[in-house]
Amino acid sequence: MKTSQVLEKTGIPRHKLYYLEQKGYIRPRRVPAGDLEAREYTKKDLLVIGLVWKYLQMGFRHKVAYKKSLDEIDRDAHARLKTAG
Repeated sequence: MKTSQVLEKTGIPRHKLYYLEQKGYIRPRRVPAGDLEAREYTKKDLLVIGLVWKYLQMGFRHKVAYKKSLDEIDRDAHARLKTAG
C-alpha cells in the first residue's frame, strides 16, 4: 500500500506517519520509483498506524500510543485464538 493510500485510510497527517517511521514503530519497504524511493506499507503497518493515530488523538504520547496499539493487537489476536480453539 502506498503512502497516499495509508494517509487516506487512517487520516493521519503525513508528518506523523513519517515520525512513526523515524522512531522505528513501522518499517515500510522502500521501492525504487525513478530517481526516488516510494514507501510500501503492509496490512500490519496499516493496522499499527491506525491504532497509534487513534491513541495520539486521545492525547497519549507517541511511545505510549505505540505500546497501547501493540497491546490491543495482542489482545485481539489472543481473543481470536481463544474462540478458534
